[in-house]
Amino acid sequence: MYEWILPSLREVLIESQSSMAECSSAKAEQQWRISLAATEHLLLNTLATTTPDITQGLVLTAPAPLFSQPKLTQSLQTVTFSAKPFNPLALMPFHFSQTMGQSAGKEAISALVDATKITDYCHGDNQVTPEESILPLLPADPLGAEQFCLVFTEKFRLVLVLSAHSSGKKEFLFSFEPEVVQQAWQALGARVILTNPELFADLDALVQKYPPAAPNYQTIIQFSQFLLQELAEPETDKLTHTCPISPPLHLHVSPSAKPSSRSDVELLQAFAHEVRTPLATIRTLTRLLLKRRDLPTTVINRLEVIDHECTEQIDRMELLFKAAELETCTAAKSAGTQLTPMSLDQVLQQSIPRWQQAANRRNLTLDVALPQQLPTVVSNPAMLDRVLTGLMENFTRSLPPGSSIQVQVIPAGDQLKLQLSPHLDCHDTTRTVTLPIRKSLGQLLMFQPETGTISLNIAATKHLFQAIGGKLIVRQSPQYGEVLTIFLPLEVSNKQKVGVH
Repeated sequence: MYEWILPSLREVLIESQSSMAECSSAKAEQQWRISLAATEHLLLNTLATTTPDITQGLVLTAPAPLFSQPKLTQSLQTVTFSAKPFNPLALMPFHFSQTMGQSAGKEAISALVDATKITDYCHGDNQVTPEESILPLLPADPLGAEQFCLVFTEKFRLVLVLSAHSSGKKEFLFSFEPEVVQQAWQALGARVILTNPELFADLDALVQKYPPAAPNYQTIIQFSQFLLQELAEPETDKLTHTCPISPPLHLHVSPSAKPSSRSDVELLQAFAHEVRTPLATIRTLTRLLLKRRDLPTTVINRLEVIDHECTEQIDRMELLFKAAELETCTAAKSAGTQLTPMSLDQVLQQSIPRWQQAANRRNLTLDVALPQQLPTVVSNPAMLDRVLTGLMENFTRSLPPGSSIQVQVIPAGDQLKLQLSPHLDCHDTTRTVTLPIRKSLGQLLMFQPETGTISLNIAATKHLFQAIGGKLIVRQSPQYGEVLTIFLPLEVSNKQKVGVH
């Protein structure tokens, strides 16, 4: 018997499995996170790279979008199911007449329905980004207590579910079996018929674009390999805090960096996840509203600010989560296999405008000196931009208003050196700079009381740069404060001198 009139995804998957291993809720949540990471790697590895602007798959997820990689957001259509759909009346003033209230309420609800229609991004010129479609779940639906992800591509179908019993204990289940994924979609489709019957035909047409087919064995092998890369070290290794994979030859981990406790790392991971999830929902709803063409300019400007702030904080939380993973030696094992030659010019073209915005918000001046031709470096394309932007964000928070930052990129042998140097607003060259007060929060974080900023400490930041093939050096200058220098290895065929303009 089902708990409700329709089966939950957990019930669908349990019926297809003859047995299931018991584990703790913490273990189930870890399995969910690891499997999502493996799924993201699998999608990045299997989607075509030559046509990134063409839709290559569909993702049905709850309670928020799960993938943030630009390649995936551009190539995948995403529909989010939420048990707490956005209430447009919450934006209305509290005091208004009954007639005006009903009229405005109907218009707001109609606007939301129009904005969330799947046909908006399937047909016509009003194309919205995939992650901006939200469908509601009924309050009594037990599916509202589940986190799930259904992936439909030409090469495979996959369903992952993290569910909670009435007792509070959690379970994780997943399946590549076409019949099981089809049953999971039927369970979701039945809910769409209940809540938004006019949208079912369009959504079903999207699903049918990727017909059920047994996945190639190589796909399963790749997924298994990605799972193994993401798996944590055994308990015996955690106790000794050793990693079997050596860092790149030119890197060095500070001996003063203390290994973090398991509880400290798990707390940071949980914190980052809990903050990131509602922010992703807020950003999705904000982008829904930005698709409206009848909004006043002032409203659009404020929504764009909300979108920017949410994106910035989501990136910060993902950086914290990645740093916590590194402390378990998990990501360090796979980092070496993810380093590839990449264009630093493309990364900087995306990063420098964001650095400029961060500087402007704090009344700082940014001066960037780049080579005439940027060489190809070896790093992690998915992480380099995020790590550099996070470092710049923390750097700008530590400087007083009126200061300037010089960013200089120059060759250094077989490496490329990127240096951040502060120039404080002070004409007295004999004056000693007072560095901001920073207090330690556990083994990974530090707190700056003057600004209320929480950020990764130097040791954790160095580990992040090590994971992307680089090296970070922090030097204290009596006249200038902290000077940060990042080294990135050059591609073997591109170790050449470049001039600076």
